[in-house]
Amino acid sequence: MIKAAKKIRTQISKRKVGQIPGSVIYTGEKSDQKLFIEAFDYTKDKCVVKELTDVQECFEFDKGSITWININGLNHVDAIEKIGNHYELHPLVLEDIVNISQRPKIDEYDDYLFIVLKMLYYDANEKIASEQVSFILGDEYVLSFQESEGDVFDEVRDRITQGKGRVRSMPADYLLYVLIDAIVDHYFSVIETLGNKIEDFETEIFSGNVADDVSQNIQNLKREILRVRRAIFPLREVINRIEKNESDLINKKTITYFRDVYDHLIQVSENIDIYREMIWSLMDMYMTTISNKMNEVMKVLTIMASIFIPLTFIAGIYGMNFEYIPELKYKNSYFILWGVMITLFVGMLIYFKRKKWL
Repeated sequence: MIKAAKKIRTQISKRKVGQIPGSVIYTGEKSDQKLFIEAFDYTKDKCVVKELTDVQECFEFDKGSITWININGLNHVDAIEKIGNHYELHPLVLEDIVNISQRPKIDEYDDYLFIVLKMLYYDANEKIASEQVSFILGDEYVLSFQESEGDVFDEVRDRITQGKGRVRSMPADYLLYVLIDAIVDHYFSVIETLGNKIEDFETEIFSGNVADDVSQNIQNLKREILRVRRAIFPLREVINRIEKNESDLINKKTITYFRDVYDHLIQVSENIDIYREMIWSLMDMYMTTISNKMNEVMKVLTIMASIFIPLTFIAGIYGMNFEYIPELKYKNSYFILWGVMITLFVGMLIYFKRKKWL
């Protein structure tokens, strides 16, 4: 299983080696995903929602309204290139969109902003999954690119279609804020689940009912917290640059909302640091528990050995094959020897009990 995963990673890393800069080459594993495009075209008074079957339909929306086009299926590079050609996206932007190993970042161009970030969620196996989401912010449109269907934008879709909140009456940069805010808010859910896992492990270790695979589970937690950290920490720099951006695409009123996202990221980052320390201490707690159990076993064995040392000494003396041992001639010597040994046994137990060694 591990060898297969290493082989897949090696194959993915080799796909772009030696390629011309700007080559649109999909580097993910979900090569069988169907192309799914949904579009939301709205003004303050109306909203049109469409599921598009052809890329050409993405270009039919009129000016004067805000358009959000969500493209699922990064393996369809031809469709992404057509979209890029229509919106005059730089070839390096298209390359980064389909390269799913991108670090969260923001690139500024004359007519649009390009933003990459990671969407985190727990999959069916209760493991953290990370999916790259790319945004293009234009004058009256937002393009979002995802690897596959399924995201955290359902509430945003509902707010647009139902006219809830400010989104229908605000420009495109506010829509970008709402989408990023939905991803960041979902980080809290991931962090909360991760925190519950850590607390469960703490309880398990303190109770002494430690499973055999607890060390492996702790290692998995370490990998999860590192994955979350890699996704969230660079995003603070992205939001910070949006706040300081002087582009006409970002309105001053919207910057206030992005500051709120930045505050949320700081809060999530602090929780990550706390949980990271807790995870590192879990292994120490586990090793301490194992050591304590071993000490308890060794203490019991030492006490048993200490009790039987004098008894073995007595039995050894009277078990020697000398011809003349006076006590062997006594009529009740056997019973006397048993009495002495039992007295020694009970006396040592009482002594160890008073010393609180038992």
